[in-house]
Amino acid sequence: MNAVTPKFGPRSVGGPGRQTAQASATSLRWAALSEAGNVVAMLAGHRAERADNTIRNFPALMRDAEPWRRELADNGCADLAAVMEPGIAALLAINARGSDCKPAAQALWREFTAARSAMLALVPPSGGMGPKRSA
Repeated sequence: MNAVTPKFGPRSVGGPGRQTAQASATSLRWAALSEAGNVVAMLAGHRAERADNTIRNFPALMRDAEPWRRELADNGCADLAAVMEPGIAALLAINARGSDCKPAAQALWREFTAARSAMLALVPPSGGMGPKRSA
């Protein structure tokens, strides 16, 4: 009775629990980044965007993606958070002093949308039958 149990499906480094925790962290970070983007848009004088399906479902779409795509998405979210945190703090400080923060906010908004577009380009193509689904 020393039979080795078969391993089904792709195995991630760190086991399936680590992959789930990473997906949850990315999902929370993505939601926080979306909210931060809305704050920057408001400070830049733009209306808050209505998120389309790809933006809203990005973490779920990336959960089943290849590991290299997930890693790039995780790194992209971390990098964007590292830019947004001090950027928003600076914008709020400028605004609190009564100065015009709109030009700086517009620059941060352009950086945010460019980085978000780059991350959305990581979403695997869905093909003619829609996104990958599993039972």
